[in-house]
Amino acid sequence: MSNEIRVRFAPSPTGELHLGSARTALFNWLFAKSKGGKYILRIEDTDIVRSSSDFEKSIINDLKWLGLDWDEGPGVDGSYGPYRQSERQKVYQAYAKKLIDAGIAYKCYSTLEELEEKKRQSLSKGIASKYDGRCRDLSDEEKKKFESAGRKAAIRFKIPSTKVVIDDLIRGHIEFESDVFGDFVIVRSNGSPSFNFAVVVDDIEMKISHIIRGEDHLTNTARHILLFKALGASVPKFAHISMIFGTDGAKLSKRHGATAVNEYRKLGYLSSALINYLALLGWSPEDEKEIFDLNDLISLYTIERMSKSPAVFNLEKLNWINGQHIRSLPVEELTELVVPFLEEDKFLKDKLSLYNKDTLIKIVEAISSNLVTLKDAPVYARMFFEEKVILNDELKELLESEQSRLVLNEFLKILRETNLSSKEILKEIGSKMKEVGIKGKNVYMPIRVVLTGKTSGPELFYILEIFGKEKCIKLIERCMDYGL
Repeated sequence: MSNEIRVRFAPSPTGELHLGSARTALFNWLFAKSKGGKYILRIEDTDIVRSSSDFEKSIINDLKWLGLDWDEGPGVDGSYGPYRQSERQKVYQAYAKKLIDAGIAYKCYSTLEELEEKKRQSLSKGIASKYDGRCRDLSDEEKKKFESAGRKAAIRFKIPSTKVVIDDLIRGHIEFESDVFGDFVIVRSNGSPSFNFAVVVDDIEMKISHIIRGEDHLTNTARHILLFKALGASVPKFAHISMIFGTDGAKLSKRHGATAVNEYRKLGYLSSALINYLALLGWSPEDEKEIFDLNDLISLYTIERMSKSPAVFNLEKLNWINGQHIRSLPVEELTELVVPFLEEDKFLKDKLSLYNKDTLIKIVEAISSNLVTLKDAPVYARMFFEEKVILNDELKELLESEQSRLVLNEFLKILRETNLSSKEILKEIGSKMKEVGIKGKNVYMPIRVVLTGKTSGPELFYILEIFGKEKCIKLIERCMDYGL
């Protein structure tokens, strides 16, 4: 094996890209980028029944959206393709033949029913179920008998009795006794390679130097090491990432909320925020900084900073990080991201044309501090497109107070009689009211309510700026003795 760093992310296209898989892709990507190595995308589509080209496209699109580009893989030529397992059948057949010829693998004619019955018997006796090796030493005559009966053979790897050692880059020294596994299938009776066999063959062929994946693969890794050695190949270095749990301590699942990357995209999360958060699930920087972009992560990432402990998915933390990323964007870029979400809103869709591009940018700037996700935008932007303000009884009572009427009368006077800017108008009303002992929210709350029908939202400066004096005067007049 060469000294070049080569890692791979190998999703199975049997579903959408989930957060755990995206995190695995990210850590592989960061390791390769931080080491000046190569990051390979390999599609493990040997599960013919469950694999789908639509899922493959979805996974690829999500990886591109996250910014996790690959050096070799689908759509990117490399020296070790093809990069879909379904296109590599001849490679697996050659390796299986090599193992059979060496006496390290053998044909197994056991039926599924026989294997299930053996499993049932073992479990009833409280014994761990494993293959009993019944086909290990079949004679040629016994093989012919099975074949003449129409049985199709799978190919099993003959497990040697040995201790398997994993010097894991994250979890340290781990040992397995190989006897616990039993001879496992490397080629199914339909001719397709098993996961355990195909990944090892591909890792050898593609010269993978490091394998970074979830800790749920630890027992698979022990099997894989045996295969690497049986095939006379160098064993890659392994790093097993901790699992992701919900705040209730259970493995992350649908009950904890969205789990697919595409769901978070539709909910209005930024790819940069999702990447930022996923990086913190199992890795930590040396300082207490929490907001990063991809370039930051490349420069800071080291596998030594990976944690053995389970990562806990916390939606509130993700929301906070997403808000930080939203407010770090140039407002023009944020507007481009927000507009599709505004267009999804039935009320707003046909009203966006009321404002030019510059005013729309100003609206997005006004609401940006309120956004947790982009999907929040229609809720906060709606006030800028309402033709009239609807007040509930509580807000009506607030505006009908003597103090509020004094504020609104003076505010209306300033609007009508001056050519001050929005900021100057607010400063002026504040000064005028201070003279009569009205300060703070007692000044600005009635103004906000009469203009928007709400007690909170964007800064008043933005509301005045976007509405303009004419609309502000109209709204105030409507509420003061003109049909409140």
